[in-house]
Amino acid sequence: MPIKVLAFATGPRRHGNSETLLDWVLASMGEEPGVEIEKFALSEIQVNPCRGCNACETLNRCVQRDDMDMLHDRIVGADCIVFATPIYCMGICSQGKALVDRAQVFRSRKYVLKLPVVPPERKGKRLGIFIAAAGQKMDYVFDGAIMSVKCFFHVIEMKDRDIRYLLVRGVDAAGEVETHPTARDEARATGKEAVARLREMLAPTPGMR
Repeated sequence: MPIKVLAFATGPRRHGNSETLLDWVLASMGEEPGVEIEKFALSEIQVNPCRGCNACETLNRCVQRDDMDMLHDRIVGADCIVFATPIYCMGICSQGKALVDRAQVFRSRKYVLKLPVVPPERKGKRLGIFIAAAGQKMDYVFDGAIMSVKCFFHVIEMKDRDIRYLLVRGVDAAGEVETHPTARDEARATGKEAVARLREMLAPTPGMR
């Protein structure tokens, strides 16, 4: 079975520093056999903000009809989800936050309706990667974004131990990440380690067919 990777470039500008980091990670993963990658740029599709209506707590689906209809099953079906964002005002950008907030439907399914988000046999076999680029260099610049993205990963059944991070400070100008001394190598290493870990997670249990 292939390893299915679903990637989100959430920045409002295409091919910015965070998306460049994302592309480096995906290129590294794509070099490995049996890896299927699907990438979406949120600036080119429509993911509306959550309305806070809580209808998903009874309907088990969102009442809005937009491209989350198309993304929903992909999020459930992916073995690995890669979420890349620039840091805006100490958090993820608004396009990425809309995606996180629309994951409320999974939160409702899991915690209110007590229904599975993924089949029981897939729990503990999903990996998340969070990629972020920040112009600032403070130690805490990624703290707010990490908390938001952890919520996203948790409600789609990815535990803390199964989240990887690629966080690059001090890249503000367009293309600045290209000259960062370690970012490209760190991105490639992140992709390789993720695939190796996914192979371990998805390997058949001994004695099982």
